[in-house]
Amino acid sequence: MTSPVVTWPEDAASMSEGERDVHVRFMREALVMAELALKTNEVPVGCVFVHDGKVIGRGMNATNASHNGTRHAEFIAISEILSSSTPKHHPSILQKCDLYVTIEPCIMCASLLRQFGVRKVWFGGGNERFGGTGGVLDIHLSNGRELGDKGEQRRIESDYEVSGGWLREEAIVFLRRFYVSGNEKAPEPKKEKKERVLKLDVEPVVKRAKVDG
Repeated sequence: MTSPVVTWPEDAASMSEGERDVHVRFMREALVMAELALKTNEVPVGCVFVHDGKVIGRGMNATNASHNGTRHAEFIAISEILSSSTPKHHPSILQKCDLYVTIEPCIMCASLLRQFGVRKVWFGGGNERFGGTGGVLDIHLSNGRELGDKGEQRRIESDYEVSGGWLREEAIVFLRRFYVSGNEKAPEPKKEKKERVLKLDVEPVVKRAKVDG
């Protein structure tokens, strides 16, 4: 089986080789979680949260096993950090964490990350259908919006930085492997689908045009 050709994100060009290696190492740890999800018939998305150069939480999709549509990789990793770690971490630790996730966070997860104040998100493949950090909506850009009704203590959710395209090809091929084999938990299609073929060629990123005005 041929491996997909790796291309670097644009912002990687300004980094030293050592810096790139750090981000690739953590993204590969996220890919390990995605592969574990694939082996358990879950949509293969995995993530790790990194604090001071150390992974403090890991997650993978578990929506099929839990019958719960909110059990995305990011939710599971945060639950581990706040509930299962020894010692338990205070939620404020997430403000000093970077998230490495194989696929761009969906709108739901992007909102969760903003509410916890995650510092930066590094992702692999884009999410053209549900992406919350540029794929569909820019949830990571709150523009300093104040939250809370009158009379309540107001707080301002901070924006967080996003860098996409890290090991993008590998992340996308994981998804293709899952959908080629078929999702056992998906509804039965009304029509029989054609035989699926695994494609390893990943198209280059097409930039979303900016609209002036």
